[in-house]
Amino acid sequence: MKQNETLTSRKKSQLSFFFKGVKIIFQFSFFQGKKSKKSRLFALLSFAPIAIALFLRIHQVLSPERSFDGLYFFNNAVLLFIFQFLILVLTLFYGTSVCTEDLEAGTWTYLVTRPIPRPAIVGGKYLASLLLVLLIAGAGLIISFIILNLEKLDDLSLYSYLFKDLGVLSLALMAYTSFFTFLGAAVRRSIFFGLIFSFGWENVIQYFPGSTQRLAIIHYIKSIIPLPSSSRFSFLTFQLEPTKPVYAVFILLGITILFLFLAGVIFVFKEPRAED
Repeated sequence: MKQNETLTSRKKSQLSFFFKGVKIIFQFSFFQGKKSKKSRLFALLSFAPIAIALFLRIHQVLSPERSFDGLYFFNNAVLLFIFQFLILVLTLFYGTSVCTEDLEAGTWTYLVTRPIPRPAIVGGKYLASLLLVLLIAGAGLIISFIILNLEKLDDLSLYSYLFKDLGVLSLALMAYTSFFTFLGAAVRRSIFFGLIFSFGWENVIQYFPGSTQRLAIIHYIKSIIPLPSSSRFSFLTFQLEPTKPVYAVFILLGITILFLFLAGVIFVFKEPRAED
């Protein structure tokens, strides 16, 4: 009985130590990350969807005789840019850096000799990167949504689309950042392979007919993006044979957990070299 209590107490102590390490690494990495040149550079990308929204709004002002559906343009221009380009770029560069930036900065030895479990290092840096990309992408999404729906801001039902889009964005960033964290830990030249995956595999396989498109992460993201019922053409649903939303959510969460776990395992047993 005492032995079981001792084991239970030890496990609780280990978990407490692990989560404390995650918190320390998260706070340090987020503080450093938000001040970095990389974050300032990529923050500029958050203005791209805003620029798209402003262009559409100005075009509507100059051509008032044409009908303007802000939600339709938001889904087919802004969300298309965010989910097909912006989040891929952000998660690629932030995700792969989780396990490699300390090698490039020369702080690897200092980091792994601290009394913090290596999986906690991966977890803390992953959460910091995830929050940074969420702030960058989320800002562009929210502001562009407001610009394109200025006439309907008093319609509370409209905000259900915004909150759902933010939820989908969060799941997408979690899954992609986790995958690219694994890629950064597993292979050399991870940026190169990440670009091939992002703008080769993900942007091609999603349009294949049948079950083949389910081999792309973007398929499950598009399956849960809330789209207003309309007979008008939607780029986001082109060739899409959606997975049931409940299944899609669980698959995205599963992808996140699986690749983050694998990245942690690799980080524990692999001693990366500076040229990695």
